[in-house]
Amino acid sequence: MTTLIDGRKYAHQIRHRVAEEVADLARSHGRTPGLATVLVGDDAASAVYVANKRRAIREAGMRDVHHALPRDTTQEEIAAVIDALGRDPDVTGILLQLPLPPGLDATALIDRIPAYKDVDGLTTLNVGLLTRGADGLRPCTPAGVMELLDREGVALSGAHAVVVGHSELVGRPMAQLLLQRDATVTVAHKHTRDLPSVTRTADILVVATGVPGLIGPEHVKPGAVVVDVGIHRTPRGLLGDVRTGQLDGLAAMITPVPGGVGPMTIAMLLVNTLRAAQR
Repeated sequence: MTTLIDGRKYAHQIRHRVAEEVADLARSHGRTPGLATVLVGDDAASAVYVANKRRAIREAGMRDVHHALPRDTTQEEIAAVIDALGRDPDVTGILLQLPLPPGLDATALIDRIPAYKDVDGLTTLNVGLLTRGADGLRPCTPAGVMELLDREGVALSGAHAVVVGHSELVGRPMAQLLLQRDATVTVAHKHTRDLPSVTRTADILVVATGVPGLIGPEHVKPGAVVVDVGIHRTPRGLLGDVRTGQLDGLAAMITPVPGGVGPMTIAMLLVNTLRAAQR
């Protein structure tokens, strides 16, 4: 039988530990971490994601600072908000929720976030630190995947890992983190020719394409560990990029959707916010 990796269980453990460290930081240094979330526009999914992050922040005993800006907010106005948060000593982490409304330059706005407050790990400086293997804040979802693999005792050194997806948010940093643990890494994507011939060589298969049900049994080597980063709302409920039910008995381990990577992403956001405050 295929083992389902319980992201909710591990996320709960991490969130409990973070809450204890937040309380210790407040007692020993009189300092409470504070996360500022910036939401531009009225995208329903983004609003839900931000609400979940803010609730987790409050439950961990951190300060919740939120800026909800209308859809027609200009690039300059958003930049001014980010600059003010960068100067605010009570704000130790800043998160600009993506995607932004059309016409806004997300990269330029993200790079206005001080690297030491960049809890999404997306500024050019933090991306460079990741590439060099130097200390910095890492993107939450790839960091959460690494945490899941470690907690399940998955051997990374020497393993062949295939990452399907090359986004700046997940695919590329995922590949870097696996390389730093001495995995042999191949990066593929939804346009890769003969994708099954590539993914069937993977001991560890991480899928983050944004294409519902792209990966099935024809893509998976028997005994592989499969990590499904995708999440899609459909009439049948939440689905991932992997046809999970078809892999039972084929994959050794797999992350379910929901309940796999998603809870870990928010847990690692809390870890990053705490680390930023400790620095």
